[in-house]
Amino acid sequence: MNADPLFPGFTTHRVRTSETEIRCVVGGNGPPLLMLHGYPQTHAMWHRVAPVLAHDYTVVCADLRGYGDSGKPESDATHAAYSKRAMARDMVELMRDLGHPRFILVGHDRGARVSHRLCVDHPDAVSRVALLDISPTRTMYLNTDLAFATAYYHWFFLIQPFDLPERLIGADPVYYLHRKLGGWGTGLSHFDPRALAEYERCFADTATIHATCEDYRASASIDLEHDAGNEQHRVACPLLVLWGERGVVHRLCKPLDDWRAVAEDVRGRALPAGHYLAEEAPDETLRELRAFF
Repeated sequence: MNADPLFPGFTTHRVRTSETEIRCVVGGNGPPLLMLHGYPQTHAMWHRVAPVLAHDYTVVCADLRGYGDSGKPESDATHAAYSKRAMARDMVELMRDLGHPRFILVGHDRGARVSHRLCVDHPDAVSRVALLDISPTRTMYLNTDLAFATAYYHWFFLIQPFDLPERLIGADPVYYLHRKLGGWGTGLSHFDPRALAEYERCFADTATIHATCEDYRASASIDLEHDAGNEQHRVACPLLVLWGERGVVHRLCKPLDDWRAVAEDVRGRALPAGHYLAEEAPDETLRELRAFF
């Protein structure tokens, strides 16, 4: 299929999984590497690092279900359709369809939460995992205080019952998107205009707005149930955690300690950036990822 202009040399694929359809771009040669984006973005967030990594790896950058041009399954009161378990299963099926039953995994933000669940549910599929700018979901909820609730207000706004957040965001989705992307203390100047236009195009879709709210509703309900039921199942593969020294995770969490509580082999450090490491500090992010791989 046609190449994505942000990913020269990559090809675009649409892969049918057991529950939905996942859109991804694939490029390069070598060991397989899956990269998962966060909220409110798409696979486009990797455009400054994925083409470089494609010199040495077969890089797959996918849109999570509910995001970008991937499918947006119907949901219900359980929010199971947007559980991280369901989203992780999509990615295992995607990679198997592409011929990669075992792979390196990198996730940012929501994609990192999917990655955590993928490592727990499908340990044989992941050789190494890098998680960008998060601590475990359950840990962050349990440690919620005024500072966290203020900085991560969207965690509590997006989980409100349908259709309150959908209506409010849908009244001016580009305004909301810009405030969310630029509201982490670093503004919008570090976003490539082409990537920003892609985020705007995808987030203006009412189906995306609803699906992404369901993602957060799942995190505050069924995902916590899954986490509580898997306390004895730790991440077994080597885990790298990177976070921005100007971000909320650096200020309010203890990423190394938090991940060592749920994983066997953890290393990482802060980078000179805010939340969007791959776009704010691509060179530093690449250096850490390459060393870890």
